[in-house]
Amino acid sequence: MHLARLAHSGPGAAQLSAAQWTALRYFARANRFSRTPSAFSEFHATTRGTASQTVKSLVSMGFLERRSNEADGRSALIEVTDAGHAMLAQDPLADLRRALAEQPAEVRAALMKHLRAATETLAEQRSARTFGRCDECSHCAPRDTGAYCHCTQAMLRAEEMGALCIDFTPKLRSTG
Repeated sequence: MHLARLAHSGPGAAQLSAAQWTALRYFARANRFSRTPSAFSEFHATTRGTASQTVKSLVSMGFLERRSNEADGRSALIEVTDAGHAMLAQDPLADLRRALAEQPAEVRAALMKHLRAATETLAEQRSARTFGRCDECSHCAPRDTGAYCHCTQAMLRAEEMGALCIDFTPKLRSTG
């Protein structure tokens, strides 16, 4: 808990609430199919109403922009604005990322492995979704210029492969 409090106490922290920072980070990292208020509510483990209010506040501050979703007229797509990207440059978690990057590679790999396992276990216990990157998803079939996502039935560009996805299903990992 102390690490989390330290991580959220940087110079830019006071400008946004913890939920607003989480939303801004989420929409900057989510793939085009996952940039909806509903997907953010799943990611943030909160109600759709609370997630919508968080998004609405960031839209009113000019950090996010709401666009119509041509694929699904019932929902909106959320995009990070230039002002939102500028705010992310002041992200209080940047210091934590740097501190972790200074750790030896084997320590980072072990930490990632154990955090991923804990996240998957807790999500399963809570019947919640597990988010992950497209390049680690069992739905993705690699192609020369990216991958085909069997879940969304769409091609993903190479630059989208590191994005977060609400439809994520982890690839089976070898135990040996």
